Amino acid sequence: MELDYKALGLKVGLEIHQQINTKNKLFCACPTESEERIQGEIRRYLRPSLSETGEVDVAALTEWKKGKRYVYLLPDNYCMVETDEEPPHSINREAVKLALSFALAVNASPVDEIYVMRKIVIDGSNTSGFQRTAIVALGGQIEDKEGPVRIETITVEEDAARKVEDRDGETVFNLDRLGIPLIEISTAPDIHSPEKAMRVALTIGQILRMTGRAKRGLGTIRQDLNISIAGGEKTEIKGVQELELIPKIVAEEARRQYELLRIRDELRRRGLAPEKVREAFQPTDLTDLFRTTSSKVVKKELDKGGKVYGARVLGFKGIFGWEVMTKRRFGTEVSDYVKVFAGLGGIFHSDELPNYGITAEEVESVKARLNVQQNDAFVLVVGPEEKARAAMGTILNRVLMAFEGVPKETRAALEDGTTRFMRPRPGAARMYPETDIPPLRIDENLLEEARALVPESPEAKLKKYISWGLSEELAKSMLKNPNFDLFEALVTKYGSVLASLIANIFENYIKYAKSKGGKVEKLSDSDIEKIVRAVSEGKILKDAVQDVILQYTTTNLTLDQVLEEYRAISYDELRKIVRSAIAELSDQIKADKKKAFNAVMGKVMSKVRGRVEGKVVAEIINQELQTLSE
Repeated sequence: MELDYKALGLKVGLEIHQQINTKNKLFCACPTESEERIQGEIRRYLRPSLSETGEVDVAALTEWKKGKRYVYLLPDNYCMVETDEEPPHSINREAVKLALSFALAVNASPVDEIYVMRKIVIDGSNTSGFQRTAIVALGGQIEDKEGPVRIETITVEEDAARKVEDRDGETVFNLDRLGIPLIEISTAPDIHSPEKAMRVALTIGQILRMTGRAKRGLGTIRQDLNISIAGGEKTEIKGVQELELIPKIVAEEARRQYELLRIRDELRRRGLAPEKVREAFQPTDLTDLFRTTSSKVVKKELDKGGKVYGARVLGFKGIFGWEVMTKRRFGTEVSDYVKVFAGLGGIFHSDELPNYGITAEEVESVKARLNVQQNDAFVLVVGPEEKARAAMGTILNRVLMAFEGVPKETRAALEDGTTRFMRPRPGAARMYPETDIPPLRIDENLLEEARALVPESPEAKLKKYISWGLSEELAKSMLKNPNFDLFEALVTKYGSVLASLIANIFENYIKYAKSKGGKVEKLSDSDIEKIVRAVSEGKILKDAVQDVILQYTTTNLTLDQVLEEYRAISYDELRKIVRSAIAELSDQIKADKKKAFNAVMGKVMSKVRGRVEGKVVAEIINQELQTLSE
């Protein structure tokens, strides 16, 4: 669906979170490299606390109501700071310097003194029930062809624990990631198109990586988006990891808010009022209507002692089936709330029934019991009675929100570019000062150390890459590649003569292997360096690299085994192979000397392809055939 984003009043702000490669974590001496071995675990319950203003943050309250228990896996390199059994240490100066270097690169203004704040987070991602964060600089901007984007804050904060799995009633986290320093860059809502959002995120990511100290790999950089349209609400989209997904997410959220406003207007046009809908919404036990149901979903819950509850939704016919995002309807929005607040798998609604094994006869019996009229809708839930009752209350609350338009939400990004409800949007009540950590004065010495780390501009890097022999197109592609720091390190180590080959590994050969079903995640940084070193030492040819990567990622062979298969052969070995081919084809050569070269070339290349250049093979064959004719 094409929307006029200017007419809609689209506004987008970014929050970019980048892990940085420091020796120690942000508030303790633990290393930032992950440990795979687990030496134990602890279990906790978390609860919200009052802010300094005496309020409880609504997002924290929502998490607490889930009643979850949290399990924390303890890696070898954990300490009591991470388990919240020892006060945090002073803030990591190395992390502060890296954040300052980014701030100076975008002309931001460092603060005079850094104060650490606590941000209440009780979703289990931190053992303490809050995340520590500190503003390092204010202001600055990112240039874009559609206009500059202001930067509001640059902070350092501790990364959350790594979620491992959800189990019944509890969530498991690993503490290996907890406390790794992050730089967070928050922009003003100066972005007014989906494409600009991606470009600005790319530019910020490039500058961060150009420090040479940004961690790489899945989960090391995350983009959160704050999106609104005129008449809507600022909605926070969490956990966007793929840069290419940003335009899709922005477009889908703009459409969702647009459709929710249309639903609001439609409800008003129908003359509906929240009070009337609330009055007509009477949760009713309908279990007896489904005793002989053929719906597998319903029968499974009833067999476990569950109940079916339903309620009439006055005047809502067609609303639950109203598409608000691609393949997601208003009914899906309501269902997401039920999943979060009531812990059930979702809902059934009249706009999609009969379906899921629920028959037309069962639908009619429900309508009769609930007194559903022609323009009404109804909803059904099935599950344990307590949860089913809670779900009915949740459904009513979300239905009533439809009269206001767009609710204040935090949503999670999905792989197809759509989003789902996570929790209500947090408010100011979640922040309060950290009293265990002394402030850090930003003096001239610290600023001078930071200036030494300020990265080159993208324009300067582009010129450098072209001077290394890359085409302008390949150089621009490498600037966008998340591995460009490894690219630079390998070129520096093995020489610019291999720069184009190394760039092609990242931009073309790995992507080619992935398109052929290769498990490219198998290819580590050290594997890539081993391949480049083999070329540098003349052990394999440049032309063999793509095949080496393809074979390594599509077979169970080790990299050493693959490199041996593609080992470059010497002139003496090649001459022996050529002479053997000529001997095998001697009768054919005598019969038709004009076709002798092609016949020998084909036979030899079938044995040495990828291990010696074709022009060298041709030269040796011509020499041997010439000797034979003499």
